[in-house]
Amino acid sequence: MATIKDVAKEANVSVATVSRVINNKGYVNEETRGLVHAAIKKLNYVPNELARSLSNKQSKLISVLVPHLYTNFYAELVEGIENKAMRLGYKIMLCNTQDNVQREADYIQIIHQYNIDGIIVASNAHNAEALINSNLPIVTVDHILSENIPSITSNNMNGGAIAAQRLIQGKAKYVLELRGPSFLLTTSERSTGFRNVLIQNNIPYMFYDGDLIHPDLDKIKEIIESNPQIDTIFATTDFLAVNALNICQDLGKRVPEDIQIMGFDNVNYTKFVRPQITTIAQPIRQMGEIALETLVHILEDKKPKEFHNVLDVTLIERDSTR
Repeated sequence: MATIKDVAKEANVSVATVSRVINNKGYVNEETRGLVHAAIKKLNYVPNELARSLSNKQSKLISVLVPHLYTNFYAELVEGIENKAMRLGYKIMLCNTQDNVQREADYIQIIHQYNIDGIIVASNAHNAEALINSNLPIVTVDHILSENIPSITSNNMNGGAIAAQRLIQGKAKYVLELRGPSFLLTTSERSTGFRNVLIQNNIPYMFYDGDLIHPDLDKIKEIIESNPQIDTIFATTDFLAVNALNICQDLGKRVPEDIQIMGFDNVNYTKFVRPQITTIAQPIRQMGEIALETLVHILEDKKPKEFHNVLDVTLIERDSTR
C-alpha cells in the first residue's frame, strides 16, 4: 500500500506539500497540486483517516446510538442521518446498544478512543451521566436527555389526541390502548394526549403496558378475547398495531368492522398488511436529517436553528379504521 512518502517521491515534492493538498490547507500552486493528484491516482494512495483526524483534531465521524434495529423506525432514522452526513462531508459510526446498560457503556468508551466529533443519541441513554460528562457535542432524537442538550422530537401528545379524535369519529365505544413501555417519553406523551381526549368524551378504555420489542402477544390475545366489548385498539407504535391486527384476525374478528386499529409512526410495513394500517405519521427521516444538521451547527460553533425542535405529525388514513 502506498504511503504519503511514496506520493511525495512520485510527485517530486515534500511530504508537507502532499499533506497540504490532501487536507486542502495552505497554499499550493495549481501545477504542483496537479502533480500530487496525478501521483495519488497512479499509486492508488488512500489517506490514513485516523492519522488525519489526529492531526486536524477533527475526524468528521459522528456516533449514532440506537437501542435496536428491530423495527423500521430506527432504520429510517439512521438513513436520514447518514444521507445528511454524507452531503455535509461526515460519516457515521452506528452503535446498536440493544437497550443494554453495559453495551451502551462500552460504546461510550469506544467513542472516546476513536476521536469522534459528536454523538446523536436515539437510544434510551441508560448511561445519561456518562454521556453528559463526555464533553462531546450531543443531540438527542425522540428523547430529551437534558434541557441543556438539543433535541429533535415529534409532537407526540398532539399525535395521541389526533388518534383519539379519529377513532371516536369511527364510533369507538370501548378502547384498548397498547403501549410499550410507559417509561419512555414518546409513549407517555402519546398516551397522555390520547387519554385526555377519551376522558373528555367519556369513552371507557383499558390498557396493556408491555415491552417495546418483545410484547407478550399471548397476554394481548387474552385481553382481547376476554373483553368482547373492545371495539377499538390504539397502539403507540406501528409494530404493536400490526401485532394487534394479526391477533384480531387469528380470533376471527373483522378489522375494522368488529375492531378498528390505529398505529403510530407510519413505517413502511403498515402498507404491506391487509387491511392497511391507519396511523399517525412522524417525519422519521427528517428527524434524522435535522439531528445531524443541528450537531454540525454545534461543531462549527454556530447556534442551532432551534434548540428543542418539535416536528408536526399527520394522520394517515388507511383501511383499519371505520
